[in-house]
Amino acid sequence: MSDTTTKEEVLMNQNVAPEQFDWDSFESGLDAESRQEKSELEEIYNGSLNNLQDNDVLVGKVVRLTDKEAIVDINFKSEGVISLNEFRYNQGLAVGDEVEVMVDRREDKSGQLQLSHKKARILKAWDRVNELHETGEIVNGFVKSRTKGGMIVDVHGIEAFLPGSQIDVKPIKDYDQFVGKTMEFKVVKINPEFKNVVVSHKALIEADLEGQKREIIGQLEKGQVLEGTVKNITSYGVFVDLGGVDGLIHITDLSWSRVNHPSEILEDGQTVKVVILDFDDEKTRIQLGMKQLEAHPWDALSADLKIGDRVKGKVVVLADYGAFVEVAPGVEGLIHVSEMSWSTHLRSAGDFVKVGDEVEAEVLTLDRVDRKISLGMKQLNEDPWSNIETKYPVGSVHEGTVRNFTNFGVFVELEEGIDGLIYISDLSWTRKIKHPSEFCAVGDKLKVIVLELDTAARRLSLGHKQLLDNPWDKFETKYAEGTVHEGKATDVFDKGAQIQFEDSEVEAFCPSRLLEKEDGTKIKKGEDAQFKVIEFNKEFKRVVVSHTGIFKDEEKKNVREQSSNSGNRSTGSTNNEEKSTLGDLDVLAELKKKMEGN
Repeated sequence: MSDTTTKEEVLMNQNVAPEQFDWDSFESGLDAESRQEKSELEEIYNGSLNNLQDNDVLVGKVVRLTDKEAIVDINFKSEGVISLNEFRYNQGLAVGDEVEVMVDRREDKSGQLQLSHKKARILKAWDRVNELHETGEIVNGFVKSRTKGGMIVDVHGIEAFLPGSQIDVKPIKDYDQFVGKTMEFKVVKINPEFKNVVVSHKALIEADLEGQKREIIGQLEKGQVLEGTVKNITSYGVFVDLGGVDGLIHITDLSWSRVNHPSEILEDGQTVKVVILDFDDEKTRIQLGMKQLEAHPWDALSADLKIGDRVKGKVVVLADYGAFVEVAPGVEGLIHVSEMSWSTHLRSAGDFVKVGDEVEAEVLTLDRVDRKISLGMKQLNEDPWSNIETKYPVGSVHEGTVRNFTNFGVFVELEEGIDGLIYISDLSWTRKIKHPSEFCAVGDKLKVIVLELDTAARRLSLGHKQLLDNPWDKFETKYAEGTVHEGKATDVFDKGAQIQFEDSEVEAFCPSRLLEKEDGTKIKKGEDAQFKVIEFNKEFKRVVVSHTGIFKDEEKKNVREQSSNSGNRSTGSTNNEEKSTLGDLDVLAELKKKMEGN
């Protein structure tokens, strides 16, 4: 039958009435039963097509696995494919497993339905993650890779951050060992604004340890001996893990011997036995000890050791005031700096010994109850004062070293442990010294003579000027009263002037009223003139002079001659005019004090 055949031609050829002819079968080429089946299939197809939206999450079943893809049936006209990369977190994926998927593309170039498991997981994951955060439920996560400061973990399709500090309770050195592993985590923080999720594996470990810790703490008692593992070493002590709870061994409780740093005794990971010394009410701070498990060294100290015995030991600690010497394991004695030398010039102990030195000393005190011992080094040498009278008798001359000054004198060391004092008045016969530093310097060698010796008080009085003749013996004749000498006014003040004679070290005093010259003026500072001695006192080293008396001598002579004729004893009264008045004596006393520097 041609395409142009009419309905009438068909009816005529088949001899069928028009109302009885099945036109649907004729046009479709299918009988009524086949057409019904086709209609039902079309309805199913159209229904599934209309219900399949791009953002809908469906549940499919894995029907086949290839090397690269998973074939999933979602009751669509065709099966979908998903890359196996999206199942890296689930290494145990198998045929028959149900998985959540989302339509990625309905048809690719080959007409294949493309599905995404990752997108479906992410869409559903945020609700699930928030729920996990609220309930604290444990979730499995796949460690995808390492990143700065921690790891990236796949949790229900969301990339969560695992900080390095939250991996384990112990510090982690090798992060790469966790990559590719599935582990249990707890969601500890969510930032919805930035879509950030932080997880922790350490929190799960700590929760387990907390239970163990409570159980262990409940059984702790003072004096209990336990075994633990060295967890951390610091400069002040060692932290020991007792099986979920930490305790501290202070550096002083590691050994009876002195320890400079705990690493000298223990190392990380070492198993040690410890005793519980103390803990707080909550037992969160536990104080441990190691040395307490051993006998105290003092208990092993020889019972024969007594005061006066000599011992040897090693310097373990050094301070300015002395040195601690270990004379037996765990037994230390103090050598005070004053017991290191007979010298009275105390210095730092470091001038005599250093840490590590082997020294010998004498036992000075021994207290076994308080466990204290003091030692001395100088006692090994003879006390220089034991034969002081033989070596330094009064009147003997020696050479010493100037050690230090005081306002009243100079300390001179004759030998180590023997010092003598030279009073400032015994330095020079003639010089007016205000401070000893004007006469000598520290370290100078100085000749001295022993003036006094007090063995009981260990005092030695020395002199320096006594090594020379006293020039005042000669001055007594040279500057006798009435003699006239040339001098210079070195200092002029209200009550008088100091006069320096040209040919000696003698300084004299001239009262102000006797400085008047013949023309009525007074002698000024630096002016040279003649002066007559009107008073000389060797004991107090005092010389009083007058200038006025020189040019008035002639007048006085005439007065004496006239007085002698009348029998008047005027000579005594005339001489008294030139003698010191009470006011002058005050000035002289002040001058003497200034001269002697005291």
